[in-house]
Amino acid sequence: MSDIAPTPPVLRPEHVPSQPLADLAGRFAHRVVGDPSGVSVGGITLATGDLRPGEVFVAIAGAHRHGAEFAPEAVARGAVAIVTDEAGAASAAATGVPVLVVDDPRARLGELSAWVYGTDRDMPLLLAITGTNGKTSVSHLVEGILTALGVVTGLSSTAERHIAGHVIPSRLTTPEASEMHALLALMRERGVQAAMLEVSAQALSRHRVDGLLFDVAGFTNLTHDHLDDYGDMATYLEAKLDLFRPHRSRRAVVCVDSPEGREVARRAEVPVTTVLTPALADGPVEADWTVTIIEERQDGTRFRLSHRDGRELVTTVPVIGGHMASNAGLAIVMLVEAGYAWDALRALLSEARVPADLPGRIQRVSGDRGPAVYIDFAHSPDAFVKTLAAVRHVTPGRVVMLTAANGDRDTTKRPEMGAAAVRGSDVLVVTDQHPRSEDPAEIRAAVISGARAARPDAEIHECSSPEEAIAFAVSLLRDGDALLWAGPGHQRYREIAGVKRPFDAPALAVAALESAGWPVADVVD
Repeated sequence: MSDIAPTPPVLRPEHVPSQPLADLAGRFAHRVVGDPSGVSVGGITLATGDLRPGEVFVAIAGAHRHGAEFAPEAVARGAVAIVTDEAGAASAAATGVPVLVVDDPRARLGELSAWVYGTDRDMPLLLAITGTNGKTSVSHLVEGILTALGVVTGLSSTAERHIAGHVIPSRLTTPEASEMHALLALMRERGVQAAMLEVSAQALSRHRVDGLLFDVAGFTNLTHDHLDDYGDMATYLEAKLDLFRPHRSRRAVVCVDSPEGREVARRAEVPVTTVLTPALADGPVEADWTVTIIEERQDGTRFRLSHRDGRELVTTVPVIGGHMASNAGLAIVMLVEAGYAWDALRALLSEARVPADLPGRIQRVSGDRGPAVYIDFAHSPDAFVKTLAAVRHVTPGRVVMLTAANGDRDTTKRPEMGAAAVRGSDVLVVTDQHPRSEDPAEIRAAVISGARAARPDAEIHECSSPEEAIAFAVSLLRDGDALLWAGPGHQRYREIAGVKRPFDAPALAVAALESAGWPVADVVD
């Protein structure tokens, strides 16, 4: 087995109609170096490693180097032309292929890609979800319901890409615009009727969904995260708000449990439908739809979704937590706003389980007896609070928390993560996950300092190796206790010093349970 995790492939449609480079130049370039006549275009990318013969290479200015430096490599791989800015034009022209000069090629990449792949017309129904937490859960819930309704679906989430039933691991929450348009073209080619996409704030700021118009866009919440990119929460919110403008979406469904959600609903520039979960809201709020939590159990959360006009259904989301019921309610309302018949949704979901697989989202790997062990992708203070509360609600014994903060990401949230973790658990174990270029000991210290400040008398353990940490955490468990391992979720790697190394948290947790003599789940993916 390799000690380097495989990189998921970049997907392309199998049949891309060749288009004249001269037409591309005439539509987008303000200056052309060389002769584009007689050259055909079969794709577009900004990554030389993903480039295929017959494609256009887009060279953009990076933080340290200009993409035009890689133009010779792109041409050697078969690029038929270079798109770049004035700063990269001379370097690109030295390759001898035509160069199309545009202002800010990253900002033009979406419309360039839409033109190349034809994704500016005849598209499937497009749904988008944004927010700090819950995007992946909502995405997979929407897709699960659509599939059960008989719809051929596509999905692009933090965890996976789905194309008419074919599953591929994801690279980024939202891929670069060229990859996104190629993915959507492939979905259309394979008969996808509706596609659900996660859209991060970075995707909006960095033009990754440019050239797309979503039929319905949803909003979950906004909590402390990504301040390394946005500096403060107000700027972070502004980035999210861009999804709810007419050039991005036609309609919006917004969870108004929080002040940020209510601000999105108020400031959205498209028609808005609101969803509220009173048990999670910060005060009395009115909304179009209400999610009422009926029962929380280890095998799922039962809830009622009701509209102010009297429509309602009762169903169960197959994971624990009121926040998961809120996510499911949001998913259902997005489908209503997308035009799916309420009677069909009610017939499918009433007194049943929402048909969805949620990868690495409060995934139980333990058996029906003994302690409960959950793997989750939570990596923000708010996610810790909600997920620990959900675990606490269904746990008769102690709650043990195993977690880590990631390197090269928002450092300001680490003490808050430690505080949230220790407040919601009886025992906290701090380990490593993705130290990336940072010293993992310093990352752990920041988390532990926040935990110590919040609860000086708490039982806190530090164990750098996650393999050793999960074994130790399981050794603390007694019958009736629960362990939440927050951080790894669906990911099957750890990133250390720039290298992604294979890592399987569910398998490690199962091995630790078996070693301790506890039963495990029948099936653990």
